Amino acid sequence: MKYIDKGTEPSFFTEWKNQDKMYQRGRPNWKRLDSTSKKRLHKALIKEQGAICCYCGTRIRVNESHIEHFRPQKQYPELKLEYNNLLCSCQFELQKTEPRHCGNAKGSWFDENLTISPLDRCCESRFEYLENGSVQGSNNDEAAKQTIKHLYLDINKLRELRQAAIFAALEDIDILDEKMIQEQIAFYSQRNSSDQLIPFCSAIIGVLSSLLN
Repeated sequence: MKYIDKGTEPSFFTEWKNQDKMYQRGRPNWKRLDSTSKKRLHKALIKEQGAICCYCGTRIRVNESHIEHFRPQKQYPELKLEYNNLLCSCQFELQKTEPRHCGNAKGSWFDENLTISPLDRCCESRFEYLENGSVQGSNNDEAAKQTIKHLYLDINKLRELRQAAIFAALEDIDILDEKMIQEQIAFYSQRNSSDQLIPFCSAIIGVLSSLLN
């Protein structure tokens, strides 16, 4: 999981809410948001996240992702149109054999004390990644364990993708000295020239950081 620094709500979204009578009456309805505005919002969220999934960190595009309500609409109807509750998760239309994970697996599950938010500045430190691509809670963090469990963040598919990304990053290091590792950590912490983060950057950084211990 990568920390998402939530920016200012897009002006077009604010303007739409200001003109929507239901929202102004305190009855926000996600279904009332027109498709054009929803697509613009979708793109804005992807850009804000550096084009990676808010939960697993894989690369996302509009046609391969969906807008995610961090606090589910059923339990928190008042937050349906609140920008700070909107994220972008991978998986849109699943293939028959494709396993669910991230927002699709999470569904309506939510626990204020056990669901780790990508908007929490400390979220990255609460997960530990291994070179084989596995992820677990740091220091037996129960919330991290439950988040991994309910979002299926440690399934084979994601482990294999993380492992490939981690191995590719380690191959770039000829000499595993502290300076080189620090430089690689800085590299994977930044966005590229396309304003995108590298997929699974948190996992890569986590493994690199463990080499300094």
